[in-house]
Amino acid sequence: MNGEWSQIRLKHVARNVVDPENSADADKPFIGLEAISSWTGAIDVRDEDSNCELGNRFQRGDVLFGKLRPYLAKVAAPDFDGHCSGEALVVRPKRNLCSSFLFYLMANPEFVNAVDASTYGAKMPRASWHFIGNMTFSLPDLPTQKTIADFLDLETARIELLIEKKRQLVARLAEREKALLHLMFSQIKAKRWRTRHLGNLRNGAGFPVELQGNPNEDIAFFKVKHLKTFGLDAAITATEDTVSAETARKLRATVFPVGTIVFAKIGAALLLGRFSMIGRPACLDNNMAAFVPNKRMIDADFCLLALSQIDMATMVQPGAVPSLSTEAFYSYELPLPSLEEQQELVSRFRSERATLSSIADATKTSIERLREFRAALITAAVTGQINPETWSRRGTTDRRLDQIEAEMGA
Repeated sequence: MNGEWSQIRLKHVARNVVDPENSADADKPFIGLEAISSWTGAIDVRDEDSNCELGNRFQRGDVLFGKLRPYLAKVAAPDFDGHCSGEALVVRPKRNLCSSFLFYLMANPEFVNAVDASTYGAKMPRASWHFIGNMTFSLPDLPTQKTIADFLDLETARIELLIEKKRQLVARLAEREKALLHLMFSQIKAKRWRTRHLGNLRNGAGFPVELQGNPNEDIAFFKVKHLKTFGLDAAITATEDTVSAETARKLRATVFPVGTIVFAKIGAALLLGRFSMIGRPACLDNNMAAFVPNKRMIDADFCLLALSQIDMATMVQPGAVPSLSTEAFYSYELPLPSLEEQQELVSRFRSERATLSSIADATKTSIERLREFRAALITAAVTGQINPETWSRRGTTDRRLDQIEAEMGA
Protein backbone atom coordinates (compact mmCIF):
# COMPACT_ATOMS: atom_id res chain seq x y z
CA MET A 1 0.00 0.00 0.00
CA ASN A 2 1.54 3.27 -1.12
CA GLY A 3 1.61 6.58 0.71
CA GLU A 4 3.52 8.03 3.65
CA TRP A 5 2.14 8.24 7.18
CA SER A 6 2.58 11.57 8.99
CA GLN A 7 2.65 12.16 12.75
CA ILE A 8 -0.12 14.61 13.64
CA ARG A 9 -2.24 15.74 16.57
CA LEU A 10 -5.91 14.87 16.39
CA LYS A 11 -7.00 18.47 16.96
CA HIS A 12 -5.23 19.46 13.72
CA VAL A 13 -7.47 17.20 11.61
CA ALA A 14 -10.68 17.17 13.69
CA ARG A 15 -12.52 19.43 16.10
CA ASN A 16 -14.79 18.95 19.09
CA VAL A 17 -18.23 20.32 18.25
CA VAL A 18 -20.16 21.85 21.15
CA ASP A 19 -23.54 22.69 19.66
CA PRO A 20 -26.46 22.37 22.11
CA GLU A 21 -29.64 21.26 20.40
CA ASN A 22 -32.76 23.39 20.52
CA SER A 23 -36.48 22.84 20.09
CA ALA A 24 -36.10 22.71 16.31
CA ASP A 25 -34.33 19.36 16.75
CA ALA A 26 -37.13 17.74 18.73
CA ASP A 27 -38.02 15.45 15.82
CA LYS A 28 -34.45 14.15 15.42
CA PRO A 29 -33.25 11.01 17.21
CA PHE A 30 -31.36 11.20 20.48
CA ILE A 31 -28.43 8.92 21.27
CA GLY A 32 -27.60 8.21 24.90
CA LEU A 33 -24.41 6.38 25.85
CA GLU A 34 -26.50 3.33 26.75
CA ALA A 35 -27.67 3.17 23.12
CA ILE A 36 -24.10 2.69 21.83
CA SER A 37 -22.68 -0.83 21.90
CA SER A 38 -19.18 -1.00 23.34
CA TRP A 39 -16.43 -1.39 20.71
CA THR A 40 -18.72 -2.18 17.77
CA GLY A 41 -20.33 1.24 17.35
CA ALA A 42 -23.80 -0.27 16.85
CA ILE A 43 -26.54 2.22 17.78
CA ASP A 44 -29.93 1.30 19.23
CA VAL A 45 -32.12 4.39 18.82
CA ARG A 46 -35.52 3.97 20.46
CA ASP A 47 -38.62 6.04 19.76
CA GLU A 48 -38.96 7.20 23.36
CA ASP A 49 -35.56 8.93 23.10
CA SER A 50 -36.53 11.20 20.21
CA ASN A 51 -37.56 14.18 22.38
CA CYS A 52 -34.75 14.07 24.94
CA GLU A 53 -33.55 17.57 25.83
CA LEU A 54 -29.93 16.76 26.73
CA GLY A 55 -26.67 17.02 24.88
CA ASN A 56 -25.27 18.33 21.61
CA ARG A 57 -26.28 18.23 18.00
CA PHE A 58 -24.29 16.08 15.60
CA GLN A 59 -24.43 15.52 11.88
CA ARG A 60 -23.72 12.61 9.59
CA GLY A 61 -19.97 12.13 9.38
CA ASP A 62 -19.29 13.06 13.00
CA VAL A 63 -17.86 10.53 15.44
CA LEU A 64 -19.28 10.24 18.96
CA PHE A 65 -16.92 9.25 21.75
CA GLY A 66 -18.21 8.51 25.25
CA LYS A 67 -16.10 10.57 27.63
CA LEU A 68 -17.72 9.03 30.74
CA ARG A 69 -15.89 5.82 31.64
CA PRO A 70 -14.03 5.73 28.31
CA TYR A 71 -12.87 2.15 28.97
CA LEU A 72 -16.39 1.13 27.86
CA ALA A 73 -15.41 2.21 24.32
CA LYS A 74 -18.70 3.86 23.46
CA VAL A 75 -17.70 5.02 19.99
CA ALA A 76 -20.12 5.50 17.10
CA ALA A 77 -20.33 7.08 13.66
CA PRO A 78 -24.05 7.79 13.02
CA ASP A 79 -25.18 7.92 9.40
CA PHE A 80 -27.88 10.46 10.29
CA ASP A 81 -28.25 13.84 12.01
CA GLY A 82 -29.42 14.03 15.60
CA HIS A 83 -28.45 14.96 19.14
CA CYS A 84 -26.63 13.04 21.81
CA SER A 85 -25.83 12.82 25.49
CA GLY A 86 -23.62 15.54 26.93
CA GLU A 87 -21.39 12.68 28.08
CA ALA A 88 -20.39 12.08 24.45
CA LEU A 89 -17.82 14.16 22.62
CA VAL A 90 -18.88 15.13 19.09
CA VAL A 91 -15.75 14.93 16.96
CA ARG A 92 -16.00 16.35 13.44
CA PRO A 93 -13.26 15.48 10.91
CA LYS A 94 -11.76 18.13 8.68
CA ARG A 95 -11.26 17.76 4.93
CA ASN A 96 -8.05 15.73 5.16
CA LEU A 97 -9.54 13.12 7.52
CA CYS A 98 -11.97 10.38 6.44
CA SER A 99 -14.88 10.02 8.88
CA SER A 100 -14.81 6.20 8.77
CA PHE A 101 -11.07 6.16 9.41
CA LEU A 102 -11.60 8.50 12.37
CA PHE A 103 -14.16 6.08 13.79
CA TYR A 104 -11.76 3.14 13.62
CA LEU A 105 -8.94 5.28 14.98
CA MET A 106 -11.01 6.19 18.05
CA ALA A 107 -12.35 2.61 18.43
CA ASN A 108 -8.80 1.26 18.35
CA PRO A 109 -8.10 -0.37 21.76
CA GLU A 110 -4.74 1.41 22.00
CA PHE A 111 -6.51 4.77 21.57
CA VAL A 112 -9.22 3.86 24.11
CA ASN A 113 -6.67 2.67 26.67
CA ALA A 114 -4.62 5.83 26.31
CA VAL A 115 -7.70 8.01 26.81
CA ASP A 116 -8.81 5.92 29.79
CA ALA A 117 -5.46 6.45 31.47
CA SER A 118 -5.99 10.22 31.24
CA THR A 119 -9.34 10.43 33.03
CA TYR A 120 -10.17 12.58 36.04
CA GLY A 121 -12.68 11.76 38.79
CA ALA A 122 -12.59 8.57 40.89
CA LYS A 123 -16.25 7.49 40.95
CA MET A 124 -17.27 8.86 37.55
CA PRO A 125 -14.05 8.98 35.48
CA ARG A 126 -14.24 11.25 32.45
CA ALA A 127 -11.97 12.07 29.56
CA SER A 128 -11.37 15.56 28.19
CA TRP A 129 -11.09 16.87 24.66
CA HIS A 130 -7.98 18.76 25.75
CA PHE A 131 -6.17 15.45 26.20
CA ILE A 132 -7.78 13.66 23.25
CA GLY A 133 -7.23 16.54 20.88
CA ASN A 134 -3.53 16.62 21.73
CA MET A 135 -3.02 12.91 21.14
CA THR A 136 -0.53 12.19 18.36
CA PHE A 137 -1.03 9.43 15.83
CA SER A 138 0.12 8.39 12.36
CA LEU A 139 -2.13 9.50 9.52
CA PRO A 140 -1.86 8.26 5.92
CA ASP A 141 -3.12 10.17 2.90
CA LEU A 142 -6.88 10.39 2.28
CA PRO A 143 -7.09 7.60 -0.36
CA THR A 144 -5.23 5.23 1.99
CA GLN A 145 -7.56 6.19 4.86
CA LYS A 146 -10.56 5.27 2.72
CA THR A 147 -8.98 1.99 1.64
CA ILE A 148 -8.33 1.04 5.27
CA ALA A 149 -11.82 2.08 6.38
CA ASP A 150 -13.48 0.11 3.58
CA PHE A 151 -11.35 -2.91 4.44
CA LEU A 152 -12.31 -2.71 8.13
CA ASP A 153 -15.98 -2.18 7.27
CA LEU A 154 -15.96 -5.45 5.35
CA GLU A 155 -13.84 -7.54 7.71
CA THR A 156 -15.39 -6.38 10.99
CA ALA A 157 -18.88 -6.93 9.56
CA ARG A 158 -17.95 -10.54 8.82
CA ILE A 159 -16.63 -11.00 12.34
CA GLU A 160 -19.69 -9.36 13.93
CA LEU A 161 -22.01 -11.59 11.90
CA LEU A 162 -20.22 -14.66 13.21
CA ILE A 163 -20.34 -13.31 16.77
CA GLU A 164 -24.08 -12.69 16.46
CA LYS A 165 -24.69 -16.24 15.27
CA LYS A 166 -22.78 -17.54 18.28
CA ARG A 167 -24.76 -15.28 20.62
CA GLN A 168 -27.95 -16.76 19.20
CA LEU A 169 -26.59 -20.25 19.80
CA VAL A 170 -25.86 -19.40 23.45
CA ALA A 171 -29.41 -18.03 23.81
CA ARG A 172 -30.91 -21.18 22.31
CA LEU A 173 -28.86 -23.35 24.67
CA ALA A 174 -30.15 -21.31 27.63
CA GLU A 175 -33.71 -21.82 26.43
CA ARG A 176 -33.12 -25.55 26.17
CA GLU A 177 -31.83 -25.53 29.76
CA LYS A 178 -34.97 -23.79 30.94
CA ALA A 179 -37.18 -26.19 28.99
CA LEU A 180 -35.34 -29.18 30.47
CA LEU A 181 -35.79 -27.89 34.00
CA HIS A 182 -39.44 -27.01 33.43
CA LEU A 183 -40.09 -30.54 32.16
CA MET A 184 -38.45 -32.07 35.23
CA PHE A 185 -40.53 -29.99 37.63
CA SER A 186 -43.74 -30.67 35.74
CA GLN A 187 -43.18 -34.40 36.28
CA ILE A 188 -42.82 -34.16 40.07
CA LYS A 189 -45.69 -35.87 41.88
CA ALA A 190 -45.60 -34.36 45.35
CA LYS A 191 -47.53 -32.05 47.65
CA ARG A 192 -47.13 -28.37 46.86
CA TRP A 193 -46.00 -26.04 49.62
CA ARG A 194 -46.12 -22.26 49.86
CA THR A 195 -42.73 -20.65 50.16
CA ARG A 196 -43.79 -19.03 53.48
CA HIS A 197 -43.55 -22.51 55.03
CA LEU A 198 -40.14 -23.32 53.52
CA GLY A 199 -37.94 -20.42 54.56
CA ASN A 200 -37.63 -16.73 55.37
CA LEU A 201 -37.65 -13.78 52.97
CA ARG A 202 -35.39 -10.90 54.01
CA ASN A 203 -34.25 -7.63 52.46
CA GLY A 204 -30.81 -6.22 51.80
CA ALA A 205 -29.43 -3.05 53.40
CA GLY A 206 -28.06 0.28 52.30
CA PHE A 207 -24.38 0.28 51.36
CA PRO A 208 -22.71 3.73 51.73
CA VAL A 209 -20.52 4.68 48.78
CA GLU A 210 -17.56 5.46 51.02
CA LEU A 211 -17.48 1.84 52.22
CA GLN A 212 -17.46 0.33 48.74
CA GLY A 213 -14.40 -0.94 46.92
CA ASN A 214 -12.70 -2.73 49.84
CA PRO A 215 -12.07 -6.40 48.91
CA ASN A 216 -10.17 -7.37 52.09
CA GLU A 217 -12.83 -8.01 54.75
CA ASP A 218 -14.44 -11.35 55.61
CA ILE A 219 -18.06 -10.64 54.71
CA ALA A 220 -19.00 -10.19 51.04
CA PHE A 221 -21.38 -7.43 49.96
CA PHE A 222 -23.29 -8.40 46.84
CA LYS A 223 -25.23 -6.18 44.45
CA VAL A 224 -27.70 -6.88 41.64
CA LYS A 225 -24.83 -6.90 39.15
CA HIS A 226 -23.46 -10.06 40.76
CA LEU A 227 -26.55 -12.09 39.92
CA LYS A 228 -25.88 -14.67 37.24
CA THR A 229 -28.03 -15.15 34.18
CA PHE A 230 -30.36 -18.05 34.96
CA GLY A 231 -28.33 -18.42 38.19
CA LEU A 232 -27.82 -22.16 38.04
CA ASP A 233 -24.05 -22.27 37.86
CA ALA A 234 -21.65 -22.19 40.81
CA ALA A 235 -22.63 -20.10 43.82
CA ILE A 236 -21.51 -16.46 43.70
CA THR A 237 -18.46 -15.67 45.81
CA ALA A 238 -16.35 -13.04 44.02
CA THR A 239 -16.93 -9.35 44.75
CA GLU A 240 -14.85 -6.19 45.00
CA ASP A 241 -16.97 -5.10 48.00
CA THR A 242 -16.59 -6.55 51.49
CA VAL A 243 -17.31 -5.45 55.06
CA SER A 244 -16.29 -6.50 58.53
CA ALA A 245 -18.70 -7.98 61.07
CA GLU A 246 -18.52 -4.71 63.01
CA THR A 247 -19.43 -2.65 59.93
CA ALA A 248 -22.31 -5.01 59.15
CA ARG A 249 -23.67 -4.44 62.66
CA LYS A 250 -23.38 -0.66 62.30
CA LEU A 251 -25.26 -0.82 58.99
CA ARG A 252 -27.83 -3.15 60.56
CA ALA A 253 -27.21 -5.39 57.60
CA THR A 254 -28.12 -9.05 57.88
CA VAL A 255 -25.24 -11.45 57.25
CA PHE A 256 -26.81 -14.23 55.20
CA PRO A 257 -25.47 -17.79 55.39
CA VAL A 258 -24.07 -19.91 52.56
CA GLY A 259 -26.93 -21.45 50.59
CA THR A 260 -29.15 -18.34 50.69
CA ILE A 261 -31.02 -17.69 47.42
CA VAL A 262 -30.75 -14.05 46.29
CA PHE A 263 -32.52 -12.00 43.61
CA ALA A 264 -33.41 -8.43 42.61
CA LYS A 265 -36.49 -6.99 44.30
CA ILE A 266 -37.05 -3.76 42.37
CA GLY A 267 -36.96 -2.29 38.87
CA ALA A 268 -36.37 -3.99 35.55
CA ALA A 269 -33.88 -6.38 37.17
CA LEU A 270 -36.73 -7.90 39.21
CA LEU A 271 -38.56 -8.90 36.03
CA LEU A 272 -35.48 -10.71 34.69
CA GLY A 273 -35.97 -13.37 37.35
CA ARG A 274 -32.28 -14.01 37.95
CA PHE A 275 -31.82 -16.18 41.04
CA SER A 276 -28.41 -17.07 42.45
CA MET A 277 -27.05 -18.81 45.52
CA ILE A 278 -24.37 -17.22 47.67
CA GLY A 279 -21.30 -19.33 48.39
CA ARG A 280 -19.95 -17.30 51.31
CA PRO A 281 -21.44 -15.31 54.21
CA ALA A 282 -22.65 -12.05 52.72
CA CYS A 283 -24.65 -8.87 53.10
CA LEU A 284 -26.86 -7.63 50.28
CA ASP A 285 -27.54 -4.27 48.68
CA ASN A 286 -30.98 -2.82 49.42
CA ASN A 287 -32.09 -3.51 45.83
CA MET A 288 -31.90 -7.23 46.56
CA ALA A 289 -33.95 -9.78 48.50
CA ALA A 290 -32.84 -13.06 50.06
CA PHE A 291 -34.69 -16.30 50.69
CA VAL A 292 -33.10 -18.40 53.42
CA PRO A 293 -34.39 -21.97 52.95
CA ASN A 294 -35.27 -24.22 55.88
CA LYS A 295 -32.76 -26.95 55.15
CA ARG A 296 -34.69 -29.51 57.18
CA MET A 297 -37.42 -29.30 54.53
CA ILE A 298 -35.83 -28.15 51.30
CA ASP A 299 -32.38 -28.63 49.78
CA ALA A 300 -30.77 -25.29 48.90
CA ASP A 301 -29.86 -26.38 45.36
CA PHE A 302 -33.39 -27.70 44.78
CA CYS A 303 -34.76 -24.42 46.15
CA LEU A 304 -32.68 -22.46 43.64
CA LEU A 305 -34.03 -24.55 40.77
CA ALA A 306 -37.60 -24.31 42.04
CA LEU A 307 -37.57 -20.53 42.50
CA SER A 308 -36.12 -20.09 39.01
CA GLN A 309 -39.45 -21.41 37.72
CA ILE A 310 -41.30 -18.33 38.98
CA ASP A 311 -42.66 -15.83 36.45
CA MET A 312 -41.58 -12.69 38.28
CA ALA A 313 -44.14 -10.60 36.42
CA THR A 314 -46.68 -12.25 38.76
CA MET A 315 -44.68 -11.19 41.83
CA VAL A 316 -44.93 -7.42 41.26
CA GLN A 317 -47.02 -5.10 43.41
CA PRO A 318 -48.84 -2.15 41.78
CA GLY A 319 -46.79 1.02 41.25
CA ALA A 320 -44.82 3.05 38.74
CA VAL A 321 -41.63 1.11 39.46
CA PRO A 322 -41.80 -2.72 39.60
CA SER A 323 -41.19 -3.95 43.15
CA LEU A 324 -41.54 -7.31 44.83
CA SER A 325 -44.84 -8.24 46.43
CA THR A 326 -43.88 -10.13 49.58
CA GLU A 327 -47.35 -11.62 49.84
CA ALA A 328 -47.29 -12.89 46.26
CA PHE A 329 -43.85 -14.44 46.79
CA TYR A 330 -44.84 -16.09 50.04
CA SER A 331 -47.98 -17.46 48.39
CA TYR A 332 -46.06 -19.13 45.54
CA GLU A 333 -46.41 -22.90 45.66
CA LEU A 334 -43.74 -25.37 44.66
CA PRO A 335 -43.71 -29.18 44.67
CA LEU A 336 -41.79 -30.67 47.58
CA PRO A 337 -40.73 -34.32 47.35
CA SER A 338 -38.45 -35.86 49.99
CA LEU A 339 -34.98 -34.41 50.53
CA GLU A 340 -33.49 -37.48 48.89
CA GLU A 341 -35.70 -37.02 45.81
CA GLN A 342 -34.86 -33.31 45.70
CA GLN A 343 -31.14 -34.05 45.66
CA GLU A 344 -31.64 -36.74 42.99
CA LEU A 345 -33.46 -34.24 40.73
CA VAL A 346 -30.67 -31.68 41.18
CA SER A 347 -28.06 -34.28 40.30
CA ARG A 348 -30.00 -35.48 37.25
CA PHE A 349 -30.60 -31.96 35.97
CA ARG A 350 -26.97 -30.94 36.29
CA SER A 351 -25.85 -34.13 34.61
CA GLU A 352 -28.16 -33.58 31.63
CA ARG A 353 -27.27 -29.89 31.29
CA ALA A 354 -23.53 -30.63 31.39
CA THR A 355 -23.40 -31.13 27.62
CA LEU A 356 -25.35 -27.92 27.00
CA SER A 357 -23.08 -26.02 29.38
CA SER A 358 -19.95 -27.37 27.71
CA ILE A 359 -21.15 -26.19 24.30
CA ALA A 360 -22.20 -22.81 25.71
CA ASP A 361 -18.84 -22.30 27.45
CA ALA A 362 -16.90 -23.17 24.30
CA THR A 363 -19.10 -20.81 22.29
CA LYS A 364 -18.59 -17.95 24.76
CA THR A 365 -14.84 -18.52 24.63
CA SER A 366 -15.00 -18.42 20.84
CA ILE A 367 -16.90 -15.12 21.00
CA GLU A 368 -14.18 -13.63 23.17
CA ARG A 369 -11.50 -14.82 20.75
CA LEU A 370 -13.40 -13.24 17.86
CA ARG A 371 -13.65 -9.95 19.75
CA GLU A 372 -9.92 -10.05 20.43
CA PHE A 373 -9.24 -10.73 16.75
CA ARG A 374 -11.50 -7.85 15.71
CA ALA A 375 -9.71 -5.47 18.08
CA ALA A 376 -6.27 -6.60 16.92
CA LEU A 377 -7.28 -6.21 13.28
CA ILE A 378 -8.44 -2.63 13.84
CA THR A 379 -5.23 -1.75 15.67
CA ALA A 380 -3.05 -3.27 12.97
CA ALA A 381 -4.93 -1.55 10.15
CA VAL A 382 -5.09 1.99 11.55
CA THR A 383 -1.43 1.91 12.58
CA GLY A 384 -0.19 0.69 9.20
CA GLN A 385 0.99 -2.71 10.42
CA ILE A 386 -0.87 -4.58 7.67
CA ASN A 387 -1.60 -3.99 4.01
CA PRO A 388 -5.37 -4.46 3.45
CA GLU A 389 -4.87 -5.48 -0.17
CA THR A 390 -2.32 -8.19 0.65
CA TRP A 391 -4.34 -9.32 3.67
CA SER A 392 -7.50 -9.81 1.63
CA ARG A 393 -5.74 -11.43 -1.32
CA ARG A 394 -4.14 -14.05 0.91
CA GLY A 395 -7.42 -14.83 2.73
CA THR A 396 -5.84 -14.09 6.11
CA THR A 397 -9.16 -13.38 7.83
CA ASP A 398 -10.61 -16.69 6.64
CA ARG A 399 -7.64 -18.61 8.02
CA ARG A 400 -7.87 -16.83 11.36
CA LEU A 401 -11.61 -17.51 11.64
CA ASP A 402 -11.04 -21.17 10.74
CA GLN A 403 -8.42 -21.36 13.47
CA ILE A 404 -10.80 -19.93 16.08
CA GLU A 405 -13.51 -22.39 15.03
CA ALA A 406 -11.07 -25.28 15.26
CA GLU A 407 -10.04 -24.21 18.76
CA MET A 408 -13.71 -24.14 19.79
CA GLY A 409 -14.16 -27.77 18.79
CA ALA A 410 -10.89 -28.99 20.33
